[in-house]
Amino acid sequence: MFEDKNSEKTNISDLGEFGLIEHLTQKIKLHHKSTVLGVGDDAAVISGDASVLTVVTTDMLVEGVHFDLGYMPLKHLGYKAVMVNLSDVFAMNAKANQITVSIAVSNRFPVEAIDELYAGIKTACEFYKVDLIGGDTTTSPTGLIISITALGTVDPKEVVYRSGAKDTDLLVVSGDLGAAYLGLQVLEREKQVFQVNPNAQPDLEPYSYLVERQLKPEARKDIVQLLKDLEVQPTSMIDISDGLSSEIIHLCKSSKVGCQLFEDKIPLDPQVISTCEEFNMDSTTIALSGGEDYELLFTVKVEDYPKIKGNPNLTVIGHMTQEQEGIHLITRAQTKIPIVARGWNSFE
Repeated sequence: MFEDKNSEKTNISDLGEFGLIEHLTQKIKLHHKSTVLGVGDDAAVISGDASVLTVVTTDMLVEGVHFDLGYMPLKHLGYKAVMVNLSDVFAMNAKANQITVSIAVSNRFPVEAIDELYAGIKTACEFYKVDLIGGDTTTSPTGLIISITALGTVDPKEVVYRSGAKDTDLLVVSGDLGAAYLGLQVLEREKQVFQVNPNAQPDLEPYSYLVERQLKPEARKDIVQLLKDLEVQPTSMIDISDGLSSEIIHLCKSSKVGCQLFEDKIPLDPQVISTCEEFNMDSTTIALSGGEDYELLFTVKVEDYPKIKGNPNLTVIGHMTQEQEGIHLITRAQTKIPIVARGWNSFE
């Protein structure tokens, strides 16, 4: 009744996460004037009155796909789940105000475990001054699923989309890149060691920054305020959740521009560099493809460069070009290499 068993099927993995989203939403029509922006950015945008816009975003974390409770403490998981959503709000240049939390949980979790999860959620709410206003709970046949929706507000004159970059703009990133992915690699390695020898005690001290970036990331609310203080209005912005390469491509496609990213400008923490050498990994590849950094990637007008020059929180890593020039990495050897999306894809 519902399917032709002889028809050819398409694997979700063939489309990937963003291809699937585009496929499912391409024919959706908006019916309300209050829906300023639907699918296609870090958050949806809804108009209230003339003085404020509401931004709405939601993310789901699934055990075994997005987190491993073998090394992810439940309190840290609750905190991180909130950060994932607040980061999207801040990527719209908005203020985060409320969240709702929905969980599906199996009977292998006692009440005390859920208390731990919510302790992390409440800590995040207190630190970021966000209200927990509702949600839902249900059972899960296996594992734990967390879905959080975040709501924020922004002045219509200050909202920043992915689509506003111009071909002369500078490309800027907050913080440093690659640490969260390497933290995951360290934790996975120690988990394998523990499975072989349960008496082994991991020494995570040399990787403290990397592990913290993986287990307890921080959404960059401070960068939104910093840019306001510097009187810099980004022309486009996105958060780095799926890897620098994927996010650059999102900005370029949405803004219909090209980009030149300079390898020697990508900010890397010393622990990232040393751990890449230890793991025999290329630090540029890790920065481009790692994901979960939750830094903000944005563009600014060239004339705003003096305002951000030398700021320790911000790094100019490239510039936008005309669309037909394409999206390229300029290596340290001055070789031009096309950038392809190599970031996180939950369907692979």
